Amino acid sequence: MDHSGHGMTTDLPPFTLGRGLEFSPDLFFLIGCLTALGLYGWGVVRLRRRGDAWPVSRTVFFTVGVLSVALMMCTKLNDYGMVMFSVHMVQHMVISMLSPILLLLGAPVTLALRALPVAGRGSLGPRELLLKLLHSRYMKVITHPAFTISMFIASLYGLYFSPLFDFLMGSKAGHIGMMVHFLMVGLVFFWPIMGVDPGPHRPGYVMRMLELFAGMPFHAFFGIAMMMASQPLVDAYRNPPASLGIDALADQNAAGGIAWAFSEIPSVIVLIALVYQWYHSEQRQAIRKDRAADRDGDKELEAYNAYLASLRSR
Repeated sequence: MDHSGHGMTTDLPPFTLGRGLEFSPDLFFLIGCLTALGLYGWGVVRLRRRGDAWPVSRTVFFTVGVLSVALMMCTKLNDYGMVMFSVHMVQHMVISMLSPILLLLGAPVTLALRALPVAGRGSLGPRELLLKLLHSRYMKVITHPAFTISMFIASLYGLYFSPLFDFLMGSKAGHIGMMVHFLMVGLVFFWPIMGVDPGPHRPGYVMRMLELFAGMPFHAFFGIAMMMASQPLVDAYRNPPASLGIDALADQNAAGGIAWAFSEIPSVIVLIALVYQWYHSEQRQAIRKDRAADRDGDKELEAYNAYLASLRSR
């Protein structure tokens, strides 16, 4: 297959879903996905061997999350994404807004903390280094809403409406770096909102919902702006190969429609996950209160009744 000096595929036939799903691995992401699955599987096996349970649902979520990244980057969707703005936008949306949610629901940090061995006294092992990172000032900064929401928005407007996108698309390393950035931004944005892993910034459920909806309108506006543009916005997709049989502006409009429509999907998934977590949190809290009441003879209720009796006597 012929590639130009900028790493762009120039002889692809017109896009169809079947052609897009053909296996065409990017070595960086293939190794990364296999490594992630291997490490996660090692952690689950280690827990099971010592008799500890690990929810099957978390394993499924994490596995599907990794496979979603592999689907975007290790098939010909990645090749078409180099020359078709609409396919690139599908990659961007999945890797930044769907894959992170699935990966976070797999609770990989919690699994690592439970599976990694504790280092000897006075020494730092992988588990201790992970805990140190989780409690670091750096983590407090990058998980704060002021940072996560700003980065989420800047990754759209600052990238596509500046020369930076064309620069990154000009090399294979730049393209890989951009996709890794999309994934990391999604992980950092959704982790404080709906991640089940421990983190330095964990507000109440109402605040989490507000954080979620604070970023989504900007995502929709970005898609609408692309749909309404009267000329191609980025040079990388200004002159698509003739073999594709597409119009650059029509393809850009399709990319904008994908970005606009996709902003709703993660919102619904995260909202369902938040409501589910909230419900179970309330259930656990009620059970803890019942157990405490059983232990102390419901002294809290007795104290409240005594307070009401004192009011009546007055």
